[in-house]
Amino acid sequence: SNVVRMSSSIRIKPKTAIQKSKPSSPLPCSPEPAIKPQPKPSDKLNPKTIDPFGDHSRAPSAFAAIYAKGGVPCRLMHGAVKHRLQWECLPETVPFDPLLITLAEGLRETKHPYTFVSKEGFKELLMVEDATEKAVPLLPRLVPVLKAVLAHSDDEVFERGLDALVQLSAVVGSSLNDHLKLLLTNLSRRLTDKKFKEKITVALQKLEQYGGKVS
Repeated sequence: SNVVRMSSSIRIKPKTAIQKSKPSSPLPCSPEPAIKPQPKPSDKLNPKTIDPFGDHSRAPSAFAAIYAKGGVPCRLMHGAVKHRLQWECLPETVPFDPLLITLAEGLRETKHPYTFVSKEGFKELLMVEDATEKAVPLLPRLVPVLKAVLAHSDDEVFERGLDALVQLSAVVGSSLNDHLKLLLTNLSRRLTDKKFKEKITVALQKLEQYGGKVS
């Protein structure tokens, strides 16, 4: 019986060791997001998730599917006071095409952690040193995405879109001017809302300021 006890205790030990190490392996920021079996569960979601016509507020954008597959190289880190983003690689090394557009798509999300990751990721990507020359060529594809964000019925989504537009304007300057007419309708529509009147007025002043910088 002693032998049985020993062998069972030996058997139990590796099991508990495995259980202890388990939580660290499926974390989204694990260094191997490209493991083949991982994307399989989310593949089932893809036909529903990637819906180019899913513009109404309930339909998730492509962002959720891309995030689930590890296609967004940053993750939310929970802090006691403030959340922050953890990048899997330096933002300077990440290709803006398609990540900047993907993050802009994510601004339409209404669920945590997508809301934080897309908002903060968009902002931080635009803070890299050569953001201007990387972002300007993407404007024809980026502006329609921001237009959809600004047209969203959810107030928080609209605010994220407004902030993102001002951040983009600060980076690309007058290059945005030709595209602004696409966006101004959505802004003027919300000007009648007391909640947003001041915020939109300030945003328009900033757009004018940044647009006039580069002649």
